[in-house]
Amino acid sequence: MIPKPIPLRNEELFGLAVRHRSAAPNSVTDSYERLEFFGDSVLGLVIAQYLYEHHSHWDQGMLSKAKSSIVQEGPLAVTALRLGLDQCIELSGSEEATGGKTRPSILADVFEAVIGAIYLESGLEVARWFILEQLHEFIVQISGGNVSPNDFKSKLQEVAQATWRKTPNYRIVRETGVAHEKRFTVQVAFDDEVMGEGSGRSKKEAEQAAAADALQLIERAQRARELAHDPFSE
Repeated sequence: MIPKPIPLRNEELFGLAVRHRSAAPNSVTDSYERLEFFGDSVLGLVIAQYLYEHHSHWDQGMLSKAKSSIVQEGPLAVTALRLGLDQCIELSGSEEATGGKTRPSILADVFEAVIGAIYLESGLEVARWFILEQLHEFIVQISGGNVSPNDFKSKLQEVAQATWRKTPNYRIVRETGVAHEKRFTVQVAFDDEVMGEGSGRSKKEAEQAAAADALQLIERAQRARELAHDPFSE
């Protein structure tokens, strides 16, 4: 059954949009991959146009950072979960057993595939309405000028320079998945000490996740020092 917030009537098209290649008789014609490719382009166009029209004072760099902040894996996966798409995804038994229905990369892909399906059934205006409504909270987040709210790499760089005068080093420790569904795992280290690890659909996303993990570690350590200094602070 198609979740109510999704403006789709064609059950067959929706079924295609939520079918992972692991559950498809033919990975090309019976999985969401082609729809995801198409929906990704529609999503990029809609967000780019919105930012261009609503932020006339932003230069190309600002527009590019803002767009990247909205269309990355995290916001798309969160939106897919909110829509209940995790309950609709069709996976093989092994993929489901390993947590495929809550895997951010799959959730983000399915959300993009649904966008592609909406466009094919109803055209650009309906797809535009759906995208802007569903991603509204993330669009609002960057409208105040904080176009990289999830730029954890820059934040970690600032903390590292201010605290230790050191630069973090990122290295890929693992690559998994087929060509279309590559998953990268990255570690961030200072000298030889690993401070964080993260994964993503691209090397950049994995680096951002690793930086976020390192920042959480630093914050916990700082909080522990504060409590040790003043155990009655809470």
